Amino acid sequence: MKAILALEDGTVFVGTAFGAIGERYGEVVFNTSMTGYQEILTDPSYKGQIVTMTYPLIGNYGINDEDSESARPQVEGFVVREVSRIASNWRSQKSLVEYLQEHRVVGIEGIDTRALTRHIRTAGAMKAVLSTDDLDEKRLVQKARDSRGLVGIDLVQEVTCASPYSWNEFIRPSAARERESRPEIESFPYRVVAIDCGIKYNILRLLRSAGCDVTVVPATTTAREIAALNPSGIFLSNGPGDPAAVPYVVETLRKLMPDYPVLGICLGHQMLGLACGGTTYKLKFGHRGGNQPVQYLPTGKVAITSQNHGFCVDFDSINRDEVELTHINLNDRTVEGMRLKKYPVFSIQYHPESSPGPHDARYLFNEFVTLMH
Repeated sequence: MKAILALEDGTVFVGTAFGAIGERYGEVVFNTSMTGYQEILTDPSYKGQIVTMTYPLIGNYGINDEDSESARPQVEGFVVREVSRIASNWRSQKSLVEYLQEHRVVGIEGIDTRALTRHIRTAGAMKAVLSTDDLDEKRLVQKARDSRGLVGIDLVQEVTCASPYSWNEFIRPSAARERESRPEIESFPYRVVAIDCGIKYNILRLLRSAGCDVTVVPATTTAREIAALNPSGIFLSNGPGDPAAVPYVVETLRKLMPDYPVLGICLGHQMLGLACGGTTYKLKFGHRGGNQPVQYLPTGKVAITSQNHGFCVDFDSINRDEVELTHINLNDRTVEGMRLKKYPVFSIQYHPESSPGPHDARYLFNEFVTLMH
């Protein structure tokens, strides 16, 4: 079946549909990871986006129940050069095509993803529509232009949990097997409240592995309600969209920072910047993939990191007497980490939990625990 990807600037790509049929809108972006498509599909930070994979063959190891980073796919659409109909892996339970059909995600293959990626890098990420229903190119371009986009839109409300829950109830079978292969943690002395702006499961797994008793709360939870849970520390999660569109989380964070250790990741990092009086801005095409070099400024050490973000903190807008810049991206010198000088609070722009991506930065979870001693 024919499918069309139309961009707001009038660029059109014609290909073949796979997965579900229909029409979906979102910001078209690209991810440079060679593996990890299931984790990418289920990352809530991709809500509102049509994701293009730069690696040419996607789907060859299938889908399983254990590698999802949320309960369902979060992307608005999926773009690949070629989708594999053969799923060859001992862990595979279904094909990528079956998975997208099951969750009503529209995919397109057979287009020149290199040309699309180069176009995004040159012109920037932009609004788009992916359709198998309407095949009129001019009409689709206009639909893309009329769609809502990301700037100023609160997407956190669409991915946050409906009510508080303990992560203990949702440990994956594979994680249970991993615990059987190492000494059992006898106690979980650190009570962490994780504010869910679109949290990934592997963040919760690693907090648990570090000795944290984790309670996940909706993004709308107030500072008073969080304090009533008597936390040892606060975790502010990743999530989709524009950090300036979620001022209620920023205000909650501003009230909690003086009293608790805090770690923020990705969107959480951006909201910490806002809570410190700074501003954020939209990157031309963002950082998405598992190969971003980040330097830790105090030591000069470089880590290869997994990233997924389209907005960035403007460090020049923050009072440097109160906040220290700790990490920078070596590709474009953007802000990748900071810490408060007065309080035990720090944040990073990248994803130390990986899934997918390198594990270089997982030590940061232990640093967070150290702040709660």
